[in-house]
Amino acid sequence: MKRHLISAADLTRDDAVLILDTAEEMARVADRPIKKLPTLRGRTVVNLFFEDSTRTRISFEAAAKRLSADVINFSAKGSSVSKGESLKDTALTLEAMGADAVVIRHHDSGAPHRLATSGWIGGSVVNAGDGTHEHPTQALLDAFTMRRRLGEGVGSDLSGRRITVVGDILHSRVARSNVHLLTTLGAEVTLVAPPTLVPIGVQQWSCEVSYDLDAVLAKSDAVMMLRVQRERMNAAFFPTEREYARRYGLDGERMARMPEHAIVMHPGPMNRGMEITAEVADSPRCTAVEQVTNGVSIRMAVLYLLLGGNEPALTAGTGTSTRTEESK
Repeated sequence: MKRHLISAADLTRDDAVLILDTAEEMARVADRPIKKLPTLRGRTVVNLFFEDSTRTRISFEAAAKRLSADVINFSAKGSSVSKGESLKDTALTLEAMGADAVVIRHHDSGAPHRLATSGWIGGSVVNAGDGTHEHPTQALLDAFTMRRRLGEGVGSDLSGRRITVVGDILHSRVARSNVHLLTTLGAEVTLVAPPTLVPIGVQQWSCEVSYDLDAVLAKSDAVMMLRVQRERMNAAFFPTEREYARRYGLDGERMARMPEHAIVMHPGPMNRGMEITAEVADSPRCTAVEQVTNGVSIRMAVLYLLLGGNEPALTAGTGTSTRTEESK
């Protein structure tokens, strides 16, 4: 593993499969009476969030604590950032406190890269979402969920699988990271959106683009519905919410046209009744809740590999850690 995780494009196939396989080991920890490994004891992980988040922040916090790391949650609201402190000064403060890893979510695209390459901090930097750029751990947990639900085993990739990503591609960092990672893992990705919500330059992306959801459903192994990001909308990208739901929303009728084995995904939070109906969101084919659970395992794997991964997380074949909390 490299020192930082800034973009899904930085991962090779072997890097990605290593993270997915390590996450499988980490997932076993959740099934134990004491859900903890001592791997990162004495390490400090800082969650540096300049943007509101529930799932991602709590997921990283749970992941770090299950690896026995000390966790500091830093929110821009109520901090010196709200008084005008720069990213540099915040980073220097964290470095002075001895942060081994900084998990950063920022409203500006490129902020994690700046933090990782500036020399302001000596620890690892993990991108937890930057502007409309990328969200690599979300793509990893999505791939992990697909690999599990589509019956692919440990060590395998997603070769030959067809993944359809639907919705607000223009503002979606999740879509960008998924295109990078899924194609690296051998999957064929199709983006479906209104023309106004397709980014300029998408022709250079390693994926197909369609404006007709019904045309691609029958050949999809997984359909990922993206949230329409109202908070980033500053223009009339489509006539009405009802019109958007009619053309690009996933309801029970459309889900029935998908292959029997196909799954429905959503990174959350959902706009029920807009991009996805309650019937679909609550169906057994929808993996939204599983994705949250899998997110903890993936983030445990990422932190483990960046900060401590020079030995197996669990001893082979036993399902127990090299030194468990119970044995202390």
